[in-house]
Formats: sequence, structure tokens, C-alpha cells
Amino acid sequence: MADLIERIAFIFTRLDWLSVLDILLVALVIYSFLALIRGTQAVVLLRGIIFLVVAIALLTEFLQLRAFSWLLRTALPSLLLAIPVIFAPEIRRALERLGRAGTVLTFQTREAEAQPVIDAIADTAVRLSERRHGGLIVIERQVGLKNYADTGVALDASVTVELLVQIFYPNTPLHDGAVIIKGTRVVAAACVMPLTSSETADRQMGLRHRAALGVTEVSDAVAVVISEETGAISVAHNGRMIQRLDAARLRHILAAFYRPRGGVNGGWLRALRRLVNRPRGGDETPRVTGD
Repeated sequence: MADLIERIAFIFTRLDWLSVLDILLVALVIYSFLALIRGTQAVVLLRGIIFLVVAIALLTEFLQLRAFSWLLRTALPSLLLAIPVIFAPEIRRALERLGRAGTVLTFQTREAEAQPVIDAIADTAVRLSERRHGGLIVIERQVGLKNYADTGVALDASVTVELLVQIFYPNTPLHDGAVIIKGTRVVAAACVMPLTSSETADRQMGLRHRAALGVTEVSDAVAVVISEETGAISVAHNGRMIQRLDAARLRHILAAFYRPRGGVNGGWLRALRRLVNRPRGGDETPRVTGD
């Protein structure tokens, strides 16, 4: 015990502010990586890699298995090269977030032009909800969505309630997929969106809700989704979903995204949580879900 205390004391005597900073940076990188893959399939892969590394260390330390040790030493470099391939989605998401860090999330749209778009999206969501017609409207922000717009039918039309309601009318050629809006224009319809990779997403969610979460995980887009089964209106952003919204709350949320008051990427969820969770008589309480 005394020897252990002496070793710990020796380590602390050699610490300086650079060593502390070095340790904190390593801890921050590890924490950020774990937070990034939380709730995704990469967690299972990481557990397998950790188990394999521990098993290798134990076998090579306590057992003299020469042939097996040679095999492990030969295969380990290949495993290290395979890690970037295995965690490619998480690495890409981290780099995209790093590229957006510190930028003000605001549209290049004047307030006078933004309000008609907000009203059109909100009125469309209410009409689709009343008729139980499913819909997915994705609003492009700083990160371009051209690769997803190319999967659909190009429109380049003004945002109007009539156009959006007609697009999502059942059994019409464009009703499947998402509508992408950029600024004050409908860029494309019937677009294919990526599905969420999060394992914490509600298993009862349909493809539209999973696509809404998916596109907001890989970009800073805002997605408005209307359930075909229940008519519920939801908004997704940054891999989180605010559910059970009425027209008034939907307008407030869209206005917050179109005209942020000095906001940056961070803190938006707390503000919207306070907004949508304010009790109103007879209204079902909204719910924020996600990682």
C-alpha cells in the first residue's frame, strides 16, 4: 500500500500545466467520440473491438501462445485500418458538426419573405393533419441538400399551400418522399431521405419520421413531418424530434429557425422545450424525443 502511495505521489510531482492540458484534451476527445456514437449501431461494434483488445492483451500476457500471438500481431494492423471504415458515418457526422461549429444558423431570407413561407408550411401541415394525409417537408439551411434533391423531381416553384397539399395528396406521383424547400422556393419533391441510424428512436415511428430524423442527423435541416395514421404534426432538428404540435406552436418553432435571435448551434433545444411545453388548456402536451 505504501509503495502504491509513493508511486502516485511521484506521478503528481511530475505533473505540470501542460501535462494536465494534455490529459484533458485526450479525455475530451474520448468523451466527444462516445457522445457521438451513443445510441447508434457503432456502440455494439465498439464493444466488440474493446472485448477483442482485452482478450488479446490477456492471452499474450499470461499465456505463451507463439503461433496465436504471431497471428494477432499480423492481423492487428488490418484491424486498425478497418476502424475508419467501420465508423465512417460517425466520423463524417463529427466532421460536419465541426465544420458548422461557431456559425450562426440563419437563413439568407429577409423577414418579409420568410413569413409567407412559414404560414404556408404551417397551413399545409394543418390541412394534411385534418385529412390524415402523410407529409414530409425538409427546410434547407446552411448545409446544402442538393444530393437528396437530385433523387426527386425538380420543381423550382413558389411555396404555396395549394402546391404542397397537392404534392402530398395520396396516390399522386409525388406524394411519396420529401419536399425540399430552400429559401422561398420548393426545390424538389418525392426526394429520398436517409433513415435515422439511432437505436434510441421510437420503434413505432414510421418511415417518414425516421427519414425526418435521418436528414437532420446528417445536416442542419429542419423537417416538418405529418403522420398519416394519427395526423400528428412533428418537427425534427439535429436528430431530435418535437412531437404533438398545433398550428400556433409550429409557427413559433419555424419562426425561431428562420429568424434566430442571436442564436448559434446549441441552446436551441432548451428554448424550444420551454416553448412547446408551456401548458395550454385542452392541448395535448408536446414531447421532445431523440438522443
